[in-house]
Parts: sequence; structure tokens; C-alpha cells
Amino acid sequence: MRFHTRKWVKPEDLNANGTLFGGQLLAWIDEEAALYTIIQLENSRIVTKYMSEINFMASAKQGDIIEIGIEVTKFGKSSMTLKCEARNKMTRETILTIDNLIMVNLGEDGKPKPHGKTEVEFVKDRLRND
Repeated sequence: MRFHTRKWVKPEDLNANGTLFGGQLLAWIDEEAALYTIIQLENSRIVTKYMSEINFMASAKQGDIIEIGIEVTKFGKSSMTLKCEARNKMTRETILTIDNLIMVNLGEDGKPKPHGKTEVEFVKDRLRND
């Protein structure tokens, strides 16, 4: 799994217990999944269709650094299924895992549109070698 994003836990990210609010972490993950999918499918019209069970395993406190990892597990006709892990860089603990996060490619009409992709592409591979 590749970890693409780091987030710093700030006071506004905390819950009443003084630890990272789960909803804030899920918002970060949803945004990271959308950005990753937009880059992979080369289309900014992407929506989150489904998130499987979210397994919270640990927490984080103010000042901790969170890493978010994404891995593609399947390409559908108009979708991409991801696996996600968030971990605490400071304690080295896994905070949560999501086994299935389905992102859907949309056309201009707002309906699912086939994307034609079958494997992960890296931006460097899209650039021409002149």
C-alpha cells in the first residue's frame, strides 16, 4: 500500500475526549480517495458510492501526524474499488482500515460512465520521454 497523504492533527480535529474525531478522519480519507481516483481515471467527475465496514483500531491526539494509504483492488466498468489504511506516524499504530471503498466515474450528465482503465497508472508513465 502506498501512503500518499499526511495530515497533522490540530485542535479543531479533536472530539470531546481530546482525540482525533473519527468523522474528520473519514473526511480526509474520502477526499484522498477522490483525488486518487480523479488522477487515475483522468476525470474530475468522481463520487463515492460505497464504504464497507470501518474498523477503528487506535486513535490519535493533537500534534500527531496521520498517514493515509490507498491501494486499488479492482477496476470495474465505471468504478474503481480501493482499500484504505490510516496510521499514526508518531505511534506507528494503524488507526483504521477500510477494505472496500468504491468510487464511480461520472459523465457530463452525472451518470456512471465507463472509464476504460484496467490497471494503476503512474503520472511519470503518462509523460512522454523525448
